[in-house]
Amino acid sequence: MEEEKKSLNFIEQIIEDDMANGLKQDQIRFRFPPEPNGYLHVGHTKAICINFGLGEKYNAPVNLRFDDTNPEKEEQEFVDSIMKDVEWLGFKWDKVLYASDYFQQLYDWAVQLIKEGKAYVDEQPSEVITEQRKNPAEPGIESPFRNRPVEESLDLFERMKNGEFESGSMSLRAKIDMVSPNMNMRDPVMYRILNKPHHRTGTAWKIYPMYDWAHGESDYIEQISHSLCSLEFENHRPLYNWYLDQVYEEGRVKNKQREFARMNVSYMITSKRKLQRLVAEGVVTGWDDPRMPTISGMRRKGFTPTSIRNFIDKVGVAKRENLIEIQLLDFCVREDLNKVAKRVMAVVDPVKLVIENYPEDKEEWLETENNPEQENAGTREVPFSRELYIEREDFKEEANNKFFRLKLGGEVRLKSAYIIKAERVEKDENGEITTIYATYDERSKSGSGTEESLRKVKGTLHWVSAKHAIPVDVRIYNQLFTVEQPDAEKDVDFLNFINPESMAIVKGFVEPSLKDVAVGEPLQFQRIGYFTKDQDSTDEAMVFNRTVTLKDSFKP
Repeated sequence: MEEEKKSLNFIEQIIEDDMANGLKQDQIRFRFPPEPNGYLHVGHTKAICINFGLGEKYNAPVNLRFDDTNPEKEEQEFVDSIMKDVEWLGFKWDKVLYASDYFQQLYDWAVQLIKEGKAYVDEQPSEVITEQRKNPAEPGIESPFRNRPVEESLDLFERMKNGEFESGSMSLRAKIDMVSPNMNMRDPVMYRILNKPHHRTGTAWKIYPMYDWAHGESDYIEQISHSLCSLEFENHRPLYNWYLDQVYEEGRVKNKQREFARMNVSYMITSKRKLQRLVAEGVVTGWDDPRMPTISGMRRKGFTPTSIRNFIDKVGVAKRENLIEIQLLDFCVREDLNKVAKRVMAVVDPVKLVIENYPEDKEEWLETENNPEQENAGTREVPFSRELYIEREDFKEEANNKFFRLKLGGEVRLKSAYIIKAERVEKDENGEITTIYATYDERSKSGSGTEESLRKVKGTLHWVSAKHAIPVDVRIYNQLFTVEQPDAEKDVDFLNFINPESMAIVKGFVEPSLKDVAVGEPLQFQRIGYFTKDQDSTDEAMVFNRTVTLKDSFKP
């Protein structure tokens, strides 16, 4: 039991302590509360895995709640994408809820605060309010409207709700402490006028609650026991608790906010505003571009849910922020794909190989394994013929003894096929090799049991039968940025660090079994890397994305 205590992360320890102090098992409840103003990114995966992971650990419900309090930036498209992402990661929520479900209750509570002298309507512009707050070392200046009669604020607040005033002309502020060293406590704005239609409530509301007011009270309404958020909200916790104290009723669960370090990954950015720029300025093709750090982008690139969850598990739950190496993410992806990806033959930089002593009209279907890492993966048959494609880099006219691929006069085994020997080459007018001519040992067929088939040669090459090959476009993806922290320099536009070689498209060939492969299915192009079929594929033209290279020197 003592050993188990040591393995708890600090959030789990908080929960265990709360249970020891009287919190009941059936009172534990979590939520994942994204704002639907963009697609979820790699940073969100940590919050998703923490909240839903705790739900699984404590057999507790987890709500998916959209904090949709800003109609200027929120869209149904983002709601749909978020639900898809959470489901794809393998998690199940208890309820789908919205902060907008509680607009009336939040308004009623705000009215109550006005009646109690704890909130007032301020007619100053937002710029003036900000200036009056000053800084933590200097006391703030009270608004001239801070002590206006309760009846005036009640009347104005109702008229704000009814749409009598222009956007931005008035706000409702909580009356807390204008000299607090915590800037969030200096009479924060609770409501602002915004004459914009909402993606769910339409034009019913002309005022919208600020995030700090709506978020904590939504947690309370839903009886969330532990409100977990990133470290940037730590200094918002006193305000979260002050708002909660105003509405709390004895006997109900009093939600507790606690913060964990957000996740920053090298060569990635996680600012929604900056991701929006990448999309709006055409740097990428959309939110789901495989170079984007969005969950939809990673899914399209070929990452698996298991690999992402394993990554989060390795990163752990910490109180201090640090930069996680992207190589760890790639390692987790590669580790999972090695277990689940079907091995197939593909050539992405082809050169023709002609086996001169193989009959021109002959073709064979040879058995090859689907995945040696899976006992029950089985085998399939691939076609073999006189003319093949191999990788250009797998052949050299002359090479030293450390080159274990094909060279003139040298022998290699073709995967699941025969041993061949390169005899001569044909070149074009630029000296580029167009065709390699070889001979094969007819009795060296893999698996035939002959003495020749058991003969050892140092190299084994993958190949595709030219007669049966399917031409494809292969997208080779690299990091979108050239530096580890593209947005670290505040005075330099992060777009200056865009990698001009973040994507290359090459023409290749794949074996015919891939004709009916599903979009998103994990594949290993043998000896090349891990790939997946892209959604841009058509019956006439298939497209494959490189997910990750085959090997890396990184060790976690």
